Parts: sequence; structure tokens; C-alpha cells
Amino acid sequence: MSSPGTVLEVSNLKVYYRTLAGIVRAVDDVSLSVGEGEVLGLAGESGCGKSTLGYAILGLVPPPGRIEGGSVVIDGIELTKLSEGELRKVRWSKVSMVFQGAMNVLNPVYTVEKQLTEVLMVHKGMTSREAVKVVAEALKQVGLNPELMKRYPHELSGGMKQRVVIAMALLLKPKLVIADEPTTALDVVIQAQIMNLLKKIKVEERSSMIFITHDLSLIAEIADRVAIMYAGKIAEIGPSDEIFNEPKHPYTQGLLRSIPRIRSKEKITWIPGVPPDLRRPPAGCRFNPRCPYVMDICRREEPPMIKINKDHYVSCWLHAKS
Repeated sequence: MSSPGTVLEVSNLKVYYRTLAGIVRAVDDVSLSVGEGEVLGLAGESGCGKSTLGYAILGLVPPPGRIEGGSVVIDGIELTKLSEGELRKVRWSKVSMVFQGAMNVLNPVYTVEKQLTEVLMVHKGMTSREAVKVVAEALKQVGLNPELMKRYPHELSGGMKQRVVIAMALLLKPKLVIADEPTTALDVVIQAQIMNLLKKIKVEERSSMIFITHDLSLIAEIADRVAIMYAGKIAEIGPSDEIFNEPKHPYTQGLLRSIPRIRSKEKITWIPGVPPDLRRPPAGCRFNPRCPYVMDICRREEPPMIKINKDHYVSCWLHAKS
């Protein structure tokens, strides 16, 4: 069971894709939590398992993927034990998602009004007229004119569609919102507007949030804590200021060195090599083929999650007590 003040508790979660080429261990024994009103930033290279983790929390892992083990508890409810019908009642009311690529989320043959009011009519039993009033307020909250309800998705700009998806995610005031790359494919001006909107929601709604991205500079703007994923596992997790100022894992350090800094003369570097094939991950630490500090034990044994201080943990043999 989750502790008081904890909205989400993920314990030893495993999500595998069983393919003809082998078993892809997309999420492999991941544990993390999100507190009330907290924003957890989830970062890592493409293919590290971030989005799969988000889908698994909602019970939406696409075939041939499936949850192979572990638990997901939201507001005291164990989601992995629920039937599909029971999960539908929890989605959007307890946990919702801002999906990556708004145009792929919105149905092109229905108006915005039709798609948003349906959420309220199904989950809250509202009449069409009641739902329209709530949707109008939700659109105002994300900076859109309620008149846009009558439009179809193709009549909206990319930024407008993303705001509609955010409004949809907030309609039922869920305990947890998962934002999966919410600024992808948006220009820098609209990206800034969406980030300002999410920060405003963080303050006004006090909803807990998982903010998924490969861009650490965006996470620095909004996250209270940061979890760094690599090859299906959590490499490091801790308070945002500690992760950015005192990163402990070589992978986290490499990611931060790759971020351009306007006022810094430090040379931008990159992490050599590529992430491993998750059908055949390397023995020991999965980062060992790319790590500049690799030791013999790194190639033999998987490192445990080591406590640095109260809220900061790292999975790296460099920090193991001798």
C-alpha cells in the first residue's frame, strides 16, 4: 500500500513485449512514487521506456506488450488487478494522460465539443447541456475561446490541439496527470506557452503530474523531482535541484553535459555509443558499455539502488559502500 500523501506508487513494474525476435524488456523492475501536488520529471534517451511506463500506469500497453509483474497503486487502488471495465472508470477520473502527438489523439470526424462532452457524460452522467458548460470553462482554463468547441481538429493549429488535449485530461480533475512529451512537434513559441500553461495548472489545480520528456531543460522548469531512465530501468531519482547540481550517475552527468548553456564556455559533449538492444541487454549495469568509469563489477553484477541521502537514489557501483 502507498504511504499517506502518496498519489502514485509503482513497485517492481515489468512491461515486456513478446515478439518473434525475442522478449523486449521495455520496463524492467521499475519502482517510483509521486506525492500529492508533486511533479515528477521522467527523462532519458528515446527508447528507454518512458512512454511505455506511462501507458502501463493507465493499463494501456499496446499488444504485444503486457505487464509481466509488479504493482501500480493510484489513490489506494491497485490498477494491475482491475478488469478492463473497472480500469475505464479509473482512467480520466483518477489518472489521465496528455498523449504525445495531439493530432493522433483527437478523432478527426468529431468536433471538439463532441469529444470533450463525451468524457463528462460517460463518467459523470451529465446531460449534454451540462457537459457543454463544463467544457467551455475547461477551454477557458487552457487559454482557448469556447467557440472553438464547434470546430474539428483539422481546423485548429498544433498549439490549439495540444491545449484541447490538456483540457480533456483535466476535465474530471484527476489525482494524477501523465504528460507524455506534451511539447513535441511544436515551435519554440508555442512550446513556451504550453510550459507556462502546465506550470499554471501545477499551481492552481495542485494535481500531481509525471512530465515525460527527453529534454532536461524542460524538466528543470517544472519538476520537483527527477527520475532518469536508461534501458528500461531507473538510473537515478531525486530532488530536481540535486539532480541538476550534483548528478551521481555517469549517464545523468552525460545527459547534462549535452545541454547547450548560453553563458557557459564549457564544451558540449555527448555520450558515445547507443542504448542497448533490450532483447539482449548487457550483463551487469546496462550502461557499462558506454560508461567512462566502468569497473569489472559493472560488467558482472547489476547495481542496487543506493541511497545518497533522504530522497536521492542512484543505481551505480561507484557509490556503493566499500
